[in-house]
Amino acid sequence: MVKARQNYDGVAITAPFSMPYQRYSIDTAHWWIAKALRGSLTAANLKPSDLDGFSVASFTLFPDSAVGLTQHLGLCPRWLDHIPMGGASASVALRRAARAVQAGDANIVACVAGDTNHIDSFRNMLSSFSRFAQDASYPYGYGGPNANFALLTDRYMKEYGATREDFGHICVAQRDNALRYQNAVMKKPLTLEQYMSARPIADPIALFDCVMPCAGSECFLVMSEDEAAKRNLPYAMLGGAIERHNAHSEDDIQLRGGWTMDIDELYAMSNCTPDDIDLLQTYDDYPVISMMQIEDLGFCAKGEGPEFVRSHDLTIDGDFPHNTSGGQLSAGQAGAAGGYIGMVEAIRQVTGTAGGTQVKNASIAMISGFGMINYDRGVCTSASILKTGARA
Repeated sequence: MVKARQNYDGVAITAPFSMPYQRYSIDTAHWWIAKALRGSLTAANLKPSDLDGFSVASFTLFPDSAVGLTQHLGLCPRWLDHIPMGGASASVALRRAARAVQAGDANIVACVAGDTNHIDSFRNMLSSFSRFAQDASYPYGYGGPNANFALLTDRYMKEYGATREDFGHICVAQRDNALRYQNAVMKKPLTLEQYMSARPIADPIALFDCVMPCAGSECFLVMSEDEAAKRNLPYAMLGGAIERHNAHSEDDIQLRGGWTMDIDELYAMSNCTPDDIDLLQTYDDYPVISMMQIEDLGFCAKGEGPEFVRSHDLTIDGDFPHNTSGGQLSAGQAGAAGGYIGMVEAIRQVTGTAGGTQVKNASIAMISGFGMINYDRGVCTSASILKTGARA
């Protein structure tokens, strides 16, 4: 019998900070992570010595890891974590940091993700991303995830009747949102006509279905509610969080993710339903993955994602605000920080500090993550629900 998961009462998530993304950078991942960490500490009026917990997600930090960064950054934590889970990293980092705070293993934890993007960074990362990539994909011309997700997208379209226009609704709405987010890489409006006529990349995927690799970093702090209140910080509360790895491995192709195994528990922990969610931040390396999450997170049944996006407005002012900062498809994919962009934006949303992307009266946000494609599927999934604790 599986023991019931304990709640996350008493935990505060605060001081969200995003470094403006750059297409290319000559700086190291260490520099990007340090800048985001400094931003969160400054927002909370803290010194590096005030941190006793540190969690890191990064692809380009090699040969260093989180422990190496402690020396680079002059930190001395008594709790340390390194989350090598790409797009699933944020909710995983958050739930583990929350448990550390609850247990007294750490008082203030900084959760940070960041990567650089040199001219050749992306190709080098893809060629050594995993043993599956080295042995089963890269040698046969699959120079990255485009071909994998083209096959997945094609199968999804045939299975459920989705069209390219359906995926276009997601991309166009996110570009509209990105125009209101000052840190977004993509600054030009995108129409459905432009989306449909874009040059092909790997049929049926075209240019605007793909993320733009870039350099950037994101950070937030986890502490007790008492600590946040004492410091007069706006904060979010953690309703619940889940993670699942290598789910549904028996499926020939990945048309569902690990969220399906734990989503009911996530809503029960958070004492809410899909109807209560004010905004959704999905991991969006390709629009089909966002559509899959909309289904698997309970907003519609499997296969009903195409009709859902046709009948809902996914913009900030719409009836289903989705990826309100533009997501990776329009704000950019800064390596492992791509797994954090939705989390940091969700913290801003429920604390009323999102500025130009603020959803009116937002008090409950869901964030879902998806990461680490090994040959034919992403093996990591995560999700969390944040609620307003104290507004700015």
